[in-house]
Amino acid sequence: MKLALAVVLALVVARASALYFYLEGSERKCFLEELPKDTLVVGVYNAEEFNPDSNTFRPSAAMGVHITVEEIFDNNHRVVSQRGESSGKFTFTAADPGDHRICLQITGANSGWFSRAAVRVHLDIAVGDAGQIGNKQHNDKIMTLVEKVQELSHRMADIKREQIFQREREAEFRNQSEKINARVVRWTLIQLVVLGATCTWQLSHLRGFFVKQKLV
Repeated sequence: MKLALAVVLALVVARASALYFYLEGSERKCFLEELPKDTLVVGVYNAEEFNPDSNTFRPSAAMGVHITVEEIFDNNHRVVSQRGESSGKFTFTAADPGDHRICLQITGANSGWFSRAAVRVHLDIAVGDAGQIGNKQHNDKIMTLVEKVQELSHRMADIKREQIFQREREAEFRNQSEKINARVVRWTLIQLVVLGATCTWQLSHLRGFFVKQKLV
């Protein structure tokens, strides 16, 4: 519990923001971030194209995203120019303090000047110093390990319960087998007694018959 609480506190150290917006054709959307020096920025994006047949937004394999980051204070010096698929992430570290322009633009078959295809973009941006976000990633790994240990513990408990259940079934089967064996032995003894009584009666009857016939 303490470890999970520590992880949660570590996660909120870095500033994070989440938003979504819409683009059409080759439209370009930009955001300004005022960043101190040595600030690490991690952005995660996901672009979905509008499908008129289903009236929903869905990912498209033919669509990509072009991400650029420019330093406004340094004559719009471009520090990031990344082309990726419709979903992915980008990272950069502010070398100098000041305003940074983060821009996203749709690329691909449906991104021409005359295209009116609507695209919805989800964007999550985490801002913090490199050490903090590095600790966040480390804490994420710790949380993953904790979850795996808990999963293994649950599996061990399930295996233990299964073993107890199997032992109970084996004990029940053994008791039933012993009862059946006892019944078989008892029935065999009864059959032997009945057979012996039958043989004695038959011998007595034959002896009386022979005496009556004066054969003995």
